[in-house]
Parts: sequence; structure tokens; C-alpha cells
Amino acid sequence: MLVTVTGSARRAQIVTATIATIAELGYQQASFARIAERAGLSSTRLISYHFDGKDELIGQAIATIYGELSAFMSERVGAQRTPGAALETYIRSLVEYISEHRAEMRAAMEIFLNFHPQGGSSAQEAATDLSVLAHVERLLAWGQETGEFGAFNVRVTAMAIQRALDGLPFLLEADPDADLAEYADELSGLFARAVKA
Repeated sequence: MLVTVTGSARRAQIVTATIATIAELGYQQASFARIAERAGLSSTRLISYHFDGKDELIGQAIATIYGELSAFMSERVGAQRTPGAALETYIRSLVEYISEHRAEMRAAMEIFLNFHPQGGSSAQEAATDLSVLAHVERLLAWGQETGEFGAFNVRVTAMAIQRALDGLPFLLEADPDADLAEYADELSGLFARAVKA
């Protein structure tokens, strides 16, 4: 299918509606009919025209969420000139993004818990891929190479940092009024002490 500017805009519109529908109603209730209604489409056939089934649509939704998150993080962390500043910025920026994009994070959590594509990997299987730790591991290794960070197991420390952040959307489901500024302060302070030389 030839992708036009109009077609790309319509695909983006459908993906946005999908994320919002999953965030509001949950993955199981996010039918094509409800997504089409939220997107202002006259028929679910317009979704089927642009996406080859629900697996592709959900895959694009999660790719969109994490693509935007990655761009947000890369810009902020990449501007730092020391490993300590980069680590603090990584933690604070991720907490900030989660705080400001609660609907997207709720949708991502719903997809993580419920999405099982035919013939493919579930979001849960993707989460066990150790490459998700690579960016934090590189940052920690940089700190050790410069002498700013002390001696510790990079894999274990990266896992502790990343999973403490990955758990935040789940915390917000249980406690929507959690003080995220304090969460960021505590986490950044905790890991700054853990890695210092």
C-alpha cells in the first residue's frame, strides 16, 4: 500500500486513539469499534485499511509510546558531560516523563500485561531482553572508566536502576497521588551514593 501524507496522518490518528482507548478502558475493552469511535472514524474498516490486524496496531502503539520516550530521554541525557550528571538526568527525566504522560504509561502497562501477538513475542518476553539495560550499562561503564564511579557489578546495578523506574507506572496505579518529585529525589540520591567512587 502506498503511504501518503494523508495516510500517515490517518495512521497516527488511529494510533493516538488506540493509546487513549487502552488507557481509559483497558486492553481487553479496546475494540476496533471503540477505537474508531474515539478517532472519529465512520467505520472500523478504516482501521483495517491502514493496519493489518490488531497485532500490527498494538505493535505500532507501543512503538510510538517508547519512541517518544526514547527521544525525550536521549535529548536530555545526551546533553550531560559527566557520568554522574547523566545518571541523575536519566532518573529524573524518566520520572518526569512518566509523570507527564500517565495515559501513555497506563496504556503501555496494559499492553505489557495483556498483549500476546500471534506468532510473535509478547511485551513480557520483550521485557526479558537484556538489551533494555544497555543504555544504563553504558552510562555506568563510562563512570567507572573515568573514575567518577566506584567498583560494582554493572549488570546488577543497571538492573536495579531500570527496574526501580519501570515499576513507577504500577506504583501510580496503586497510589495516583504519589509525590513523584520526592520519588525522583530519593532514587537519584540513592543511586548516586551507590555508584560513587
